Amino acid sequence: MATPSPDDVTQLLVEWRNGSRSALDRLIPLVERELRRLARSYMRRERADHTLQTTALVNEAYMLLVKQRNVQWQNRAHFFAIAAQLMRRVLIDHAKSHRRAKRGGGAIKVSLEDIAAPISTRSEELLALDAALNKLAAIDARKGRVVEMRYFGGLSFEEAAEVLEVSPNTVMRDWRMARAWLEREISGGGSLEA
Repeated sequence: MATPSPDDVTQLLVEWRNGSRSALDRLIPLVERELRRLARSYMRRERADHTLQTTALVNEAYMLLVKQRNVQWQNRAHFFAIAAQLMRRVLIDHAKSHRRAKRGGGAIKVSLEDIAAPISTRSEELLALDAALNKLAAIDARKGRVVEMRYFGGLSFEEAAEVLEVSPNTVMRDWRMARAWLEREISGGGSLEA
């Protein structure tokens, strides 16, 4: 199957937003490959014995996506940014559930040498990253969204810039600053004031 054009996806998103169930039915096959790629990217960062599989992550994200009623879909990049956000939420909920089941937990130090590189993230590390990312988003929402879109969503600088309506250079600067801030926060070096 040929890769759908961003315009095709955007048109179907607009039709879906306007209430067309058939648009959603036509959209899903067009974005399924990319959703699976996103899910595989997430799952590579998880522990080897993770109980959630790629297909289950895609299905969970799909169920959350179809419940999105008030989203003003802008374009393909915006759709995948939301999908990445939802996959992150599924994994965080799964990690919290896993932690509760173990009745353990506690703070853990994680080194994020290069946040963009695939790393072996265990449930506790994912929760530590999530907590730090939430803290960053409270200080600077755009930087938090940049990390979410780049790290979790796999969006390019250009795609993230399109969603955020800023220049790619701004996204690159935000990415560098956010990575440094997260590294410091997670390693216990304190927080950077915005």
